[in-house]
Amino acid sequence: MAIKRVVADLETKSLEQAKTFYERVLGFEVVMDHGWIVTLADPDRPEVQLSLMTHDETAPVVPAVSIQVDDVDAAYEEAKASGAEIVHELTDEPWGVRRFFVRDPGGHVVNVLAHG
Repeated sequence: MAIKRVVADLETKSLEQAKTFYERVLGFEVVMDHGWIVTLADPDRPEVQLSLMTHDETAPVVPAVSIQVDDVDAAYEEAKASGAEIVHELTDEPWGVRRFFVRDPGGHVVNVLAHG
């Protein structure tokens, strides 16, 4: 399994305020906006990204980080085999990702995903 991308997820009460801050202060640009999650990227290096979230649309918590992998099913099976807590079961989401949430040993919730 290969890691393709890592994106920090920051919970916020106001997407507009947070988005404006990161656009104005650091020069990020919006690359995705679903109303509950906004992903921003560096305009010169689109792989440098940050997501802002008010909540998660289908999962019970906002994850600390999203890690895109090339084989989410293998990652899910390994997470289960390791005894890690699965916070959100492996799911095909309506916005085109297959993902699950797992709690790491430090208590952080990690969104592990693959694009469909």
